[in-house]
Amino acid sequence: MQVDQRPIAVFDSGLGGLTVVRELRRRLPCEDIVYFGDTARVPYGTKTPETVLRFTRENCAFLLRMNPKCIVAACNTASAVCLPGLANELPVPVFGVVAPGAAAAVEAVGAGGLIAIIATEATIGSNAYKNAVFQIDTRPAVVQVACPLLVPLVEEGLDESNAIVELTLERYLGPVRRLSPAVVVLGCTHYPMLRGALASFFGKSVVLVDSASSTAEAVASTLGDSGVLVGAARNGRLHCYVSDNPRRFQTVGSRFLGESIHDVVRVCPEELACGRLSLGRTRASA
Repeated sequence: MQVDQRPIAVFDSGLGGLTVVRELRRRLPCEDIVYFGDTARVPYGTKTPETVLRFTRENCAFLLRMNPKCIVAACNTASAVCLPGLANELPVPVFGVVAPGAAAAVEAVGAGGLIAIIATEATIGSNAYKNAVFQIDTRPAVVQVACPLLVPLVEEGLDESNAIVELTLERYLGPVRRLSPAVVVLGCTHYPMLRGALASFFGKSVVLVDSASSTAEAVASTLGDSGVLVGAARNGRLHCYVSDNPRRFQTVGSRFLGESIHDVVRVCPEELACGRLSLGRTRASA
């Protein structure tokens, strides 16, 4: 039997997509993964759809040089704004995080329940999660809330023990909690880092749907059905590329990934834009 050793490619606007990588490595430990974080141009969540689409195309063009078996758009904003159109442009399968998260929410909500979607401004503005839910089932009620301050709080390493996190959740999500949602969709890949705080805020009866976990399940299932998984006992390797500040990515990203990141290579964003790529100009190594 021939083994497909091509890597799984993942991109995000910065660090948050490493929560998807974390879940992929847990479910598919034999697979190699190539990750690109566009740290020079983060955040995507406050940019126009045209800009997000341009950045996403450039990210995918870079990752295609690695000959991947698929590309995962781990960025919720890119998934919301650019799919499914992007999937029709690329020669390999493309996975987003919106559809798997919406499917998991519908499965969990039950009849007549309320789904709350929390995400960036661009993701909420696109209505992508809401539309994805209603494509599956029109019965659940859906409320959407943009929570722009949560991303910088996560990147600063703040968690449920910090009063600033508690105050921020109350500001954004206090009105949502009073609606008694059955399911809360974590529609940004940073938000799983605040799972403990969100669970305490909403209470034990509320189901938190992690789009990172749902996406990893979808990738594992689809690639397995297609017969393109490595299928051999080996330790998959992770290669990380960023468009700025590899040392910070290595330090902060290790918290997102749940393990040390040993090697990060910088790709100049100007070269991404014009298609000329020089790798390794700046490298952070453990």
